[in-house]
Amino acid sequence: MNYFKQILRFAIPYKGYAILNIIANIFYALFSGLSFMVLMPLLNVLFDKDAVRLMEKPTYNGFTEAATYFNDYLNYHISQLADNDSSKALTFVIILILIVFFLKNIFSYLAMYFITFLRNGTLKDIRNELYDKTIELPLSYFSEKRKGDIMARLGTDVLEIQHSFLSILELLFREPLTIIFTILFMLTISVKLTVFVFIFIPISGIIISLIGKSLKRKSDKVQKEQGYFLSLLEESLGGLKVIKGFNMEAIFNKKFQGSTQRFFHFSNSLLNRTNLAKPTSEFLGIGVIGVLLWFGGRMVLVDGTLEGEQFLTFMGLAYNILTPAKAISKASYSVKKGNAAAERVLEILNTESPLKDSPNAITKSDFKSEIKLNNISFKYEDDLVLKNFSLQVPKGKSVALVGQSGSGKSTISNLVTRFYDVNEGSISIDGEDIKGLTKHSLRDLIGLVTQDSVLFNDTIKNNVLLGKENASDEEIINALKIANAWEFVKDLKGKLDFNIGDSGTKLSGGQKQRINIARAVLKNPPIMILDEATSALDTESERIVQNAIENMMKNRTSIIIAHRLSTIQSADLIIVMQKGEIAEQGSHSELISKDGVYKKLVDMQSFEP
Repeated sequence: MNYFKQILRFAIPYKGYAILNIIANIFYALFSGLSFMVLMPLLNVLFDKDAVRLMEKPTYNGFTEAATYFNDYLNYHISQLADNDSSKALTFVIILILIVFFLKNIFSYLAMYFITFLRNGTLKDIRNELYDKTIELPLSYFSEKRKGDIMARLGTDVLEIQHSFLSILELLFREPLTIIFTILFMLTISVKLTVFVFIFIPISGIIISLIGKSLKRKSDKVQKEQGYFLSLLEESLGGLKVIKGFNMEAIFNKKFQGSTQRFFHFSNSLLNRTNLAKPTSEFLGIGVIGVLLWFGGRMVLVDGTLEGEQFLTFMGLAYNILTPAKAISKASYSVKKGNAAAERVLEILNTESPLKDSPNAITKSDFKSEIKLNNISFKYEDDLVLKNFSLQVPKGKSVALVGQSGSGKSTISNLVTRFYDVNEGSISIDGEDIKGLTKHSLRDLIGLVTQDSVLFNDTIKNNVLLGKENASDEEIINALKIANAWEFVKDLKGKLDFNIGDSGTKLSGGQKQRINIARAVLKNPPIMILDEATSALDTESERIVQNAIENMMKNRTSIIIAHRLSTIQSADLIIVMQKGEIAEQGSHSELISKDGVYKKLVDMQSFEP
């Protein structure tokens, strides 16, 4: 229940609906018990004609005789209305029964009506906070997680919590209230018989609870396996070209079928254990009814301490306990399953981001002088990727970082944008440590163009608008022109309103990258980071994109991470990196004349200066 206590905070904004639900459930429970009590006058009218002729108003003789008083009181008023006519009495009794059952069902509906807003509101808020937390957490968190598992938590786990949330409210209010009112009515008929019932009900409860002990563990296995095969599906859709190109369909099919086979096994185990609850509780309930029939029947036939209509009403009330008792056992199973789902959801919600803004973080709105990396060291896992690395980028200058794969070039872009924090040293902008700035204001100063063209299944306009939300069409077209993208966008059907498909699949690699650049141009930040922006392009696309980059970089501070050295010869400073350290630095011509590491890299790419 500890996890559900944490989930309950999402219900606080909807507590008004919870209160209305409780009130409706109180009246439902009251009329549920009364619906059996009003059967006594009907049985009297049907089987005891003298009952209709009750002419003296009965007197109340205490709680244990309340059922007799209630029966006689109703019979007295019915006899007054019916004027000793049995058929009229029957009509009045039937009308009374219909009214009681109508009120019972009205309050049942109202209880469900109010809880719907509570459940769906809670579901909405959990999903919103889970999504918000998911995009807030640093990239490092997701390097260990499968996307499909995150999707399963946001989808099926949250739904399981929603269903369990209804169950826990039934467990706390509706069913217990029904049982309490029913017991009170049973006590008014026969204290002795009610006590006898409660010798057997706890025994039934213990047996039922034993069945549900392993449900949380089994449910957790089901949810984890579902997360695994959803992740496998997401990876398969993303890598279809590779799977088909390497004839790996059979291997991936085997993986997926292995996962669904495990899911099949876990689900069967969970559902069979859950399904065992109903027949078990029903059989135990009938066992209690059987014992009641024997014991109560003797009180009517042998001892004469109980009237026939009272005994039949008591049996109805006893059955009325069984229904909520079974619902409680079912709800308790649902809560155990929901608890497993809540644990998985709360694992994300309770994760503290190491990159969270500090309480006294300041907002920086402009860039004045320089970016400085001061003796920084960083590692993703065990080995240092950067070692005591220092760099100064003055405003308006362009600095290029080159080197072999794994030398730490892209890591610098991740650290400057604060996707990760340095392990040692500091990064500052205008003398302000970026850890002391709000992430939002820091990233407002930076434009990022990556090697992978990250586009969304939407229109060209909406993809570019990510750079500046309230930009006009004229501003978007101007950004597209600077990025050399308008030349193909103007020929597309719908132009700015053309939908580019999933991840921009309707566009070529060069076109996608130019849309990426247009987005950065529209943002118009003072600092631009280009992380191997042309390395995935063919020669012709690279030339067009490079022209777009040069247009964008005019009068702008730039950090260029490059694999293709032909793209950075005009940079003000070129840093050659080896194993996280600076091997050489200088302008293109200076480094060529040194005939060192840079010259070798240039020769390897068959570049003629």
